[in-house]
Amino acid sequence: MPELIINGPAGRLEARYHHEPDPTSPIALILHPHPQFGGTMNNQIVYHLYYTFAERGFSVLRFNFRGVGRSQGFFDNGPGELADAASALDWLQIAKPDAKACWIAGVSFGTWIAMQLLMRRPEIDSFICVAPPANLYDFTFLAPCPSSGLVVNGEKDRVVPSASVAELAAKTKTQRGIKIEHQVVPGANHFFEGDDKLEALKQVVGSYVDTHMERLAKEGAKEK
Repeated sequence: MPELIINGPAGRLEARYHHEPDPTSPIALILHPHPQFGGTMNNQIVYHLYYTFAERGFSVLRFNFRGVGRSQGFFDNGPGELADAASALDWLQIAKPDAKACWIAGVSFGTWIAMQLLMRRPEIDSFICVAPPANLYDFTFLAPCPSSGLVVNGEKDRVVPSASVAELAAKTKTQRGIKIEHQVVPGANHFFEGDDKLEALKQVVGSYVDTHMERLAKEGAKEK
C-alpha cells in the first residue's frame, strides 16, 4: 500500500495506492466522508471498499481531500473537493492508461462528490454510493445518470434515513440500459459499526462489482 503525494489544485494531496501489475487492470477511486465530521481516507468503510476492489484485481486509489491529514488547502464545501477528486482520477488514469474499466466509489459526503465527478467524466463505467446523504445534499444533477451503479445504506441509519436513499435511487433519471440498484444492510447504522456490518457491506459491494464486471466483459467480447 504505497504512500504517495498527488499534486492537487490547492497543493499536495495525501494518498494511498494499490497497484496491479497487469496494465489492463481496472481502476477504482474511493472518496471519503465529510472532512469536518472526521472523514478521512482511513475511514473504516473507505478502507473496506479499497480492499474490496483490490481483492478483485483493481488498481485502487484513496486520498485525503484538501485540509485533511497531510493534504494541503482548506475545506471548500464541494467545489474544491470535486477538483481534488478530478486531479486524483487524472493521476490514476496516467498510472493505468490501458485500464479496461473505471469505477468510482464514495462514502456519505464522498458520494455527493463522486456523483458530480461521474457526470463530468464519461469514462467512468460504474459507481458505488455508500450512505449517500440524500436528505442533506441536492442530487438532482443526476439527470440522467450516465452509468449503472449501486446505492447501499444501513437499515438503522439515523443520519440519512433509508427512505430518503430509496427515494433518491427511485427518482434518479436514467438512460436506456442504465440501472441503479439499491440495497439495504440489515441492522447497520450510518457508519456500519461492527465487523459483521462492514463484512456485510463488503459482500454486497463485492457481489455487485463481480456481476457488473462480468457483464462488461461479455459486452466487450460481443463488440469484438
